[in-house]
Amino acid sequence: MKDSTTYALTIAYDGTEYSGWQIQPNARTIQEEIQNVLSQILQEEITVIGSGRTDQGVHALKQVAHFRTKKTPDTKMLFRALNGMLPFDIRILNVSIADQSFHSQYSALSKEYHYYLCLEPIVLPFVRRFRTHVKMPLDLDLLKKGAQQFIGTKDFYSFSNSPDKGSCGKNSIRTIYRLDVVPTSDGIRFEFEGNGFLYKMVRNIVGMLLDVACKKRPIEDIEKVFLAKDRRRASRAAPPTGLFLAKITYS
Repeated sequence: MKDSTTYALTIAYDGTEYSGWQIQPNARTIQEEIQNVLSQILQEEITVIGSGRTDQGVHALKQVAHFRTKKTPDTKMLFRALNGMLPFDIRILNVSIADQSFHSQYSALSKEYHYYLCLEPIVLPFVRRFRTHVKMPLDLDLLKKGAQQFIGTKDFYSFSNSPDKGSCGKNSIRTIYRLDVVPTSDGIRFEFEGNGFLYKMVRNIVGMLLDVACKKRPIEDIEKVFLAKDRRRASRAAPPTGLFLAKITYS
């Protein structure tokens, strides 16, 4: 947009009540809520572009988005107005003026997702929206060994729910820099860091690892699924409940 200013937003949200980030017909989405409020504040039509989509029920600790406007509103005013008008399950953590060339998606170097499992007999009511409850015993050694098999540059075709569409249809190769299994007070947290992720890739990987750790499938199946390049050979996706977009890294 000529003669415009680029603003960057850092956003946290509870995705439980939303049909994901991206605007879609007859559905409530994070992107639409923010766009509508910004358009009202600035009295012009605003398009907000996120670093990536999150699916229905998925949360964000630090989603990043940008928008461009012909006006030059004060960042502190925008911060106060957005948080005053947005629903309480969407919070703006930071508003800043960015370089004109900044693009929340294309400028990203890496992304980090966290997935939380509760391994206790019950899930505490105030975290139930943010944990996936696993009632079966897990072999944590198998879980960690399985996680190591996803690290590196690989073809994740079998771990995408839309392998022939969108970005996966063009290129299903991605690099996972690390996949850590971190103990928490009520279970474990998977930490995924990579250069990009395909549609439902994280949830599909977690589903596969849970099947291995529950001994429903042998650990050797992970490599077989990679080689098969067939989504039907992988395990069912883990629920969206425990998934957070945690961090976007820029240069």
